[in-house]
Amino acid sequence: MNVDFFPAQCQTSSKLKIFGICDDPSPATNPAYIDEKNGAKWIAVVENDYLSEVIFTAVDHCIPFPPRPDGKESKRCDGFLTYGDTIAFIELKERDQDGSEWVKDAEKQLLTAIELFEKTDDAEEYPIKKAYIANSERPRFRESQTRRMENFLDTTGYVLRIEARIKIA
Repeated sequence: MNVDFFPAQCQTSSKLKIFGICDDPSPATNPAYIDEKNGAKWIAVVENDYLSEVIFTAVDHCIPFPPRPDGKESKRCDGFLTYGDTIAFIELKERDQDGSEWVKDAEKQLLTAIELFEKTDDAEEYPIKKAYIANSERPRFRESQTRRMENFLDTTGYVLRIEARIKIA
Protein backbone atom coordinates (compact mmCIF):
# COMPACT_ATOMS: atom_id res chain seq x y z
CA MET A 1 0.00 0.00 0.00
CA ASN A 2 1.38 3.37 -1.04
CA VAL A 3 0.73 6.07 1.52
CA ASP A 4 -0.19 9.59 0.35
CA PHE A 5 1.61 11.84 2.83
CA PHE A 6 0.27 15.09 1.38
CA PRO A 7 -3.55 14.97 1.26
CA ALA A 8 -4.85 18.55 1.22
CA GLN A 9 -7.51 17.85 3.84
CA CYS A 10 -4.77 17.07 6.40
CA GLN A 11 -2.81 20.29 5.84
CA THR A 12 -2.85 23.72 7.46
CA SER A 13 -0.24 26.46 7.18
CA SER A 14 1.08 29.56 8.88
CA LYS A 15 3.46 32.41 8.09
CA LEU A 16 3.39 33.91 11.59
CA LYS A 17 6.60 34.53 13.53
CA ILE A 18 5.41 32.24 16.30
CA PHE A 19 2.63 29.68 16.44
CA GLY A 20 1.88 26.39 18.09
CA ILE A 21 0.97 22.83 17.28
CA CYS A 22 -1.78 21.27 19.37
CA ASP A 23 -3.30 17.85 19.90
CA ASP A 24 -6.40 16.98 21.87
CA PRO A 25 -5.83 15.18 25.19
CA SER A 26 -5.89 11.38 25.19
CA PRO A 27 -7.87 9.58 23.94
CA ALA A 28 -7.63 11.96 20.99
CA THR A 29 -9.76 11.28 17.97
CA ASN A 30 -9.04 14.41 15.95
CA PRO A 31 -5.85 15.22 14.04
CA ALA A 32 -3.22 17.56 15.51
CA TYR A 33 -3.40 21.13 14.22
CA ILE A 34 -1.78 24.55 14.04
CA ASP A 35 -3.01 27.17 16.50
CA GLU A 36 -1.99 30.81 16.09
CA LYS A 37 -3.82 32.39 19.05
CA ASN A 38 -4.10 30.28 22.21
CA GLY A 39 -0.56 29.70 23.52
CA ALA A 40 -1.89 27.85 26.57
CA LYS A 41 -2.89 24.94 24.28
CA TRP A 42 0.42 24.68 22.40
CA ILE A 43 2.43 21.51 22.90
CA ALA A 44 5.14 22.50 20.43
CA VAL A 45 6.08 26.13 19.75
CA VAL A 46 7.25 26.96 16.23
CA GLU A 47 9.60 29.96 15.92
CA ASN A 48 9.46 31.24 12.36
CA ASP A 49 11.77 34.31 12.39
CA TYR A 50 11.86 34.60 8.58
CA LEU A 51 8.05 34.40 8.26
CA SER A 52 8.35 31.46 5.86
CA GLU A 53 5.26 29.57 4.81
CA VAL A 54 5.23 26.49 7.02
CA ILE A 55 2.83 23.67 6.26
CA PHE A 56 1.71 21.26 8.97
CA THR A 57 0.39 17.93 7.76
CA ALA A 58 -1.50 15.89 10.34
CA VAL A 59 -0.65 12.18 10.19
CA ASP A 60 -2.40 10.53 13.17
CA HIS A 61 -6.19 10.46 12.69
CA CYS A 62 -5.80 11.79 9.13
CA ILE A 63 -3.49 9.69 6.91
CA PRO A 64 -4.33 5.96 6.69
CA PHE A 65 -1.39 3.62 7.24
CA PRO A 66 -1.32 -0.06 6.32
CA PRO A 67 -2.05 -2.35 9.31
CA ARG A 68 0.79 -4.11 11.12
CA PRO A 69 1.46 -7.78 10.32
CA ASP A 70 -0.68 -8.76 13.35
CA GLY A 71 -3.61 -6.85 11.83
CA LYS A 72 -3.60 -4.08 14.45
CA GLU A 73 -3.48 -0.41 13.55
CA SER A 74 0.01 1.09 13.20
CA LYS A 75 0.94 3.72 15.75
CA ARG A 76 2.09 6.87 14.03
CA CYS A 77 3.38 10.32 14.86
CA ASP A 78 1.12 13.35 15.08
CA GLY A 79 2.33 15.05 11.91
CA PHE A 80 5.12 16.85 10.15
CA LEU A 81 6.17 20.33 9.08
CA THR A 82 7.45 21.15 5.62
CA TYR A 83 9.16 24.39 4.59
CA GLY A 84 11.60 24.90 1.74
CA ASP A 85 13.58 21.69 1.36
CA THR A 86 13.04 20.60 4.98
CA ILE A 87 10.71 18.03 6.49
CA ALA A 88 10.34 17.65 10.27
CA PHE A 89 8.24 14.82 11.71
CA ILE A 90 6.70 15.60 15.11
CA GLU A 91 5.34 13.57 17.99
CA LEU A 92 3.52 15.58 20.64
CA LYS A 93 3.38 14.50 24.28
CA GLU A 94 1.87 15.98 27.43
CA ARG A 95 3.38 13.76 30.07
CA ASP A 96 5.00 14.92 33.28
CA GLN A 97 6.83 11.83 34.36
CA ASP A 98 10.37 10.85 35.11
CA GLY A 99 12.10 8.28 33.04
CA SER A 100 12.13 7.89 29.33
CA GLU A 101 9.25 5.50 28.53
CA TRP A 102 7.31 8.30 26.87
CA VAL A 103 10.36 9.06 24.71
CA LYS A 104 10.58 5.41 23.64
CA ASP A 105 6.89 5.44 22.66
CA ALA A 106 7.33 8.67 20.72
CA GLU A 107 10.45 7.35 18.98
CA LYS A 108 8.56 4.26 17.78
CA GLN A 109 5.74 6.42 16.43
CA LEU A 110 8.23 8.60 14.54
CA LEU A 111 10.06 5.57 13.15
CA THR A 112 6.86 4.05 11.77
CA ALA A 113 5.96 7.22 9.88
CA ILE A 114 9.50 7.91 8.68
CA GLU A 115 9.95 4.34 7.43
CA LEU A 116 6.79 4.59 5.32
CA PHE A 117 7.62 8.11 4.12
CA GLU A 118 11.10 7.07 2.98
CA LYS A 119 9.50 4.47 0.69
CA THR A 120 7.73 7.24 -1.26
CA ASP A 121 9.16 9.31 -4.10
CA ASP A 122 8.36 12.43 -2.03
CA ALA A 123 11.24 11.63 0.34
CA GLU A 124 13.76 12.74 -2.28
CA GLU A 125 12.20 16.23 -2.32
CA TYR A 126 13.43 16.94 1.21
CA PRO A 127 17.20 16.68 1.69
CA ILE A 128 17.00 18.23 5.18
CA LYS A 129 15.32 15.71 7.49
CA LYS A 130 14.44 16.28 11.13
CA ALA A 131 12.29 14.70 13.81
CA TYR A 132 11.02 16.23 17.06
CA ILE A 133 9.61 14.76 20.23
CA ALA A 134 7.87 17.71 21.86
CA ASN A 135 6.58 17.49 25.42
CA SER A 136 4.83 20.54 26.82
CA GLU A 137 5.44 19.36 30.40
CA ARG A 138 9.25 19.44 30.00
CA PRO A 139 9.97 16.41 32.19
CA ARG A 140 13.49 15.89 33.49
CA PHE A 141 15.58 12.97 32.34
CA ARG A 142 17.68 10.82 34.62
CA GLU A 143 20.11 10.24 31.79
CA SER A 144 21.27 12.03 28.69
CA GLN A 145 19.35 11.42 25.47
CA THR A 146 22.42 12.12 23.32
CA ARG A 147 23.00 8.43 22.56
CA ARG A 148 19.36 7.96 21.56
CA MET A 149 19.54 10.96 19.18
CA GLU A 150 22.79 9.67 17.64
CA ASN A 151 21.30 6.20 17.09
CA PHE A 152 18.19 7.74 15.53
CA LEU A 153 20.33 9.71 13.05
CA ASP A 154 22.40 6.61 12.20
CA THR A 155 19.25 4.51 11.67
CA THR A 156 17.05 6.98 9.79
CA GLY A 157 19.16 9.87 8.50
CA TYR A 158 16.88 12.22 10.47
CA VAL A 159 18.21 14.58 13.14
CA LEU A 160 16.18 13.92 16.31
CA ARG A 161 15.54 16.65 18.87
CA ILE A 162 13.68 16.16 22.13
CA GLU A 163 12.41 19.67 22.75
CA ALA A 164 9.19 21.63 22.53
CA ARG A 165 10.64 24.54 20.49
CA ILE A 166 11.01 24.12 16.74
CA LYS A 167 13.06 26.81 15.02
CA ILE A 168 12.43 27.34 11.34
CA ALA A 169 15.72 28.26 9.66
